[in-house]
Amino acid sequence: MFKYIITISLLFSAIVSWSQTTKVKAFVGGTLIDGYGSTPLKNSVVIIEGETIKEVGSIGNIPIPEDAEIISTEGMTVLPGLWDMHVHTMINGHADYSYWDKKYPPLFRDVIMPSSAKQLLLAGVTSARDLGAPLNDIISVRDRIDQGRIDGATLYISGPFIQHKPYPGTEAFRWGVDSPEDGKRKVRKLAKAGVDCIKLVDQDQMTMEELKAVVDEAHHNNLKVVAHGHRPEEIRRGLKVGVDCFEHTGLSSAPRYPDDVIEMIKERTAQMNKGPLFWCPTVEGLYNYEYVRDNPEQLDNNSWHLGLPDSVITDIKNSIKHPDRLPYFQLTPSRKPTLKTKIHQLLDAGVVLLIGTDSGIPMKFHSQSTWHELDVWVNEFGIDPMYAIRSATYWPALWMGVADRVGTVTPGKQADIIAVKGDVLRYISLLQDVDIVIKKGKRYK
Repeated sequence: MFKYIITISLLFSAIVSWSQTTKVKAFVGGTLIDGYGSTPLKNSVVIIEGETIKEVGSIGNIPIPEDAEIISTEGMTVLPGLWDMHVHTMINGHADYSYWDKKYPPLFRDVIMPSSAKQLLLAGVTSARDLGAPLNDIISVRDRIDQGRIDGATLYISGPFIQHKPYPGTEAFRWGVDSPEDGKRKVRKLAKAGVDCIKLVDQDQMTMEELKAVVDEAHHNNLKVVAHGHRPEEIRRGLKVGVDCFEHTGLSSAPRYPDDVIEMIKERTAQMNKGPLFWCPTVEGLYNYEYVRDNPEQLDNNSWHLGLPDSVITDIKNSIKHPDRLPYFQLTPSRKPTLKTKIHQLLDAGVVLLIGTDSGIPMKFHSQSTWHELDVWVNEFGIDPMYAIRSATYWPALWMGVADRVGTVTPGKQADIIAVKGDVLRYISLLQDVDIVIKKGKRYK
């Protein structure tokens, strides 16, 4: 009898899940930003069938199926699910990395990483690029999300960092390279495991032969390469060997990028045959630090508690109890004034910026970081809001090679769609509280 009840229960759950993803849905009435950058479509209609967008148009121009679940988006902005192109799901705001890296690896796979991925999803981030994590753990989390076994943003992963020498105690997620052949071997191991890209750090400490071997082997395996841009020589060497995307707005407190670096970037962006040069500046953690330090109330927002045990929540809270004392941010007040200049240097040199946040670093939570990045770009740096939205939708999907499936609200693509009350092109900060989240046709919020 018990086995019969369990069978019926499982069958019922399967039917409910099936109905959630196959029933026709119609988003009706909102202003649609489709991701391509053109004028938003007023009074839009988006028809979803199962996991797929079937039709896109406006009221009166396309029929709404009689059996559709009608979801009113009147007074709302409808747009593609957001991307965050630089997250660390293995961490969540704790201020002491060495402590975290020793204590919490046993919880990465089944608690911390799934929690991070779900927090991203409920914040409207339907896709994210995870850069740096233990290989087997992050593959397990990515694949369970893809299979529908756990809820979370779709993850595109690098696995462990590749660098000259791992920092002590980080060997599980940082792999050292001591020769060109060793570099190739490490990349082949990652490729065979099924990563989606390769992450390079401290490449200025490698020999050029090692660095070239890593990048060439990655490209041979159809994997793009992401590299840190903290120091001028990291950028110079990365450009010479064909790195596909640079991370961070670095150079510490130096006021601007050196002229020779900018000239090299301009030379690269002029080569149309190579496509755009992408850059993920991750500025909000630095830019907002002083405000958070002096106004820490936002740290009490419990959205970052989701999926974490009370013991871990308490541990994180204790680590950030004194925001003014965190070693991680002591130089930040000197770095902050340089960020706007560097961002505009990159824009003027022709790079394509991608929204990414370094989410997970001290006091930066997966449930909040992405909208903060968008807000800083638009309201502090004067970047056009449509450019910023495309940097969080269309361009990330193109970089990852999945623009044929996601990244825009287009018939035939996967139904990753969010909606928020109000006009996000005028008030980008509305994205701090996304009202509707649809991923693969299933409604999560």
